[in-house]
Amino acid sequence: MLTALVLGALIGVLLGLLGGGGSILAVPALVYGAGLPLASAVPASLLVVGISSAAAALPRVHAGQVRWRIAGVFGAAGAAAAFGGAALNRLLPDQAVLLGFAALMVAAGWRMLAGGDRLGGACALPGGGVDWRSCLPKSIGAGAAVGVLTGLFGVGGGFLIIPALVVGLGLPMAAAVGTSLVIVVVNSAAGFAAHAGDATLDYGVIAAFTLAAVAGSLAAARLARRLDADRLRRWFAYLVFAVAAFVAAQAVLHPGATG
Repeated sequence: MLTALVLGALIGVLLGLLGGGGSILAVPALVYGAGLPLASAVPASLLVVGISSAAAALPRVHAGQVRWRIAGVFGAAGAAAAFGGAALNRLLPDQAVLLGFAALMVAAGWRMLAGGDRLGGACALPGGGVDWRSCLPKSIGAGAAVGVLTGLFGVGGGFLIIPALVVGLGLPMAAAVGTSLVIVVVNSAAGFAAHAGDATLDYGVIAAFTLAAVAGSLAAARLARRLDADRLRRWFAYLVFAVAAFVAAQAVLHPGATG
């Protein structure tokens, strides 16, 4: 239980600071830290991430940092696609899912280190408006892609949503973080609904994990303005690489340990 509390707090802190990222560590934490089988860890991860993201979103909503219409379009596309990702998850062996998850973590970490974000685009015009003719298909496509990954790997997708919102749709970082948290809540709810009947959930572990994550996210949200976001992202990318290596090694060396 202590492990669940510590890992939950860490994931909450990452959500509060970065608007995402904690979800990519939730499945490994629940499998290897809390000892849940993969079939239980995926829906448990989505439940934890969804609730803690909702808590982390509250101060962003109060600050007016959520683009609600973009969040609605992106989130609706992702919610629908999450069911397809969950169906694909059921067809694959645990080892393949974990190896794919490790590869996704490496790609996300690389994207965080690459930088080069540009501002401005169809979804954030210089005058503050939105060119929906161009923004709408981009939002639907990006949302659907993230939704598939949400259902397949049990991640809320914030570490993918923020680059999509900033680089693909042109939102400024503050708006991208707030909007991402709302989308993560929607995606996590859809992914949990798609997976909920697959396994018995340990609600004691999930409750401890979630409470710690919520507390961590609320505490970190207050610190986010004082810390160097670029340095945080770099250190988080290194942490993602390390966890990806651990997950891949466990999947190869102990393929039956997650069943």
